[in-house]
Amino acid sequence: MSTLSQVYGDHPLHLRHIIPLDFDSVQMLPDSHIWPKLDDIFESSDDGLLMIPSINLTNPEAQKLITHACETWGVFQVTDHGVPLNLLDEVEFQARRLFSLPARQKLKALRSSGGATGYGIARLSEFFNTCMWHEGFTIIGSRIDHVRELWPHDYRRFCGVMEDYQTKMKELATKLIGLIIKNMGISAEEVKGVLYNIGSPSSALQLNSYPFCPDRDRAMGLAPHTDTSLLTILHQSSACGLQTLKEGVGWVLVRPTRGALVVNIGDFLHIISNARFPSVLHRVIMKKPRHWLSVAYFYCPPTDFNLTPLVFSSDDEQVPQYRDVSVAEYIGIKARNLGKALSFIKL
Repeated sequence: MSTLSQVYGDHPLHLRHIIPLDFDSVQMLPDSHIWPKLDDIFESSDDGLLMIPSINLTNPEAQKLITHACETWGVFQVTDHGVPLNLLDEVEFQARRLFSLPARQKLKALRSSGGATGYGIARLSEFFNTCMWHEGFTIIGSRIDHVRELWPHDYRRFCGVMEDYQTKMKELATKLIGLIIKNMGISAEEVKGVLYNIGSPSSALQLNSYPFCPDRDRAMGLAPHTDTSLLTILHQSSACGLQTLKEGVGWVLVRPTRGALVVNIGDFLHIISNARFPSVLHRVIMKKPRHWLSVAYFYCPPTDFNLTPLVFSSDDEQVPQYRDVSVAEYIGIKARNLGKALSFIKL
């Protein structure tokens, strides 16, 4: 079975879609990073009051609340999730430590054109003519070899923190996916089969940095996209510009809450749920005049896992909306068709 790194490695990128801007060296927003007519294209409908659901995992009704949030929003926040607050603080500290290095130092850990791990900009950049105000560091699995290039004699603490964080995120993601699958209205045998096959998941950790921007109104942190995951669990720093698209409403700001984690549905769970749970479109705008960070954990099935739409036992007339597709095949489709991948497997 191919690893997640190998699958992404089958779809190499040109270095111009990997190397970030040296943000410390620019005083004005470069033409390459100016998004034309940004207000017209990405007009926000956030009225300052609408908020995504927030769910306390110790609530006896948490399972029903999560299912409802998955159906109506595709994104929610969780509190009392069992991940220590000091670990959230430490992972943010280590990420800030990394991104505070000089550009020439960070480039020592640059992703290769056929690589999936290391320093660089978001993979989705190749689909847009305008650059995003973003830099990232991708970790897949427990080996973090690129970090040795950054701190040859002082990398162990960073690696230890990231490994601890991934362990906690995997525990939380496993719990959440179990709650969701068990409340999908499918047979107990189907529930058992899905959870058994997801038993050895793939995962990736993405550290995101949005440096201070000299012209926030014309820059984009991350362009609108959906995630190639079952679930994505996101930790935001206190200042962040994450927005999610709510059908019938528009773009809604996802406000950071101390200790809370943001969970959003990815394409894989959208397919398995037969489109019952929307794979939520989201973006990052440059909302605050300072540097901020986020840490995203992508929880995925094994690369040979077959994504099969599950028809709910309570609805005899329901038919699958998508054909069966393996995780590896779908990643390949999306690597060539960012915003249209689901349409390629539509029945």
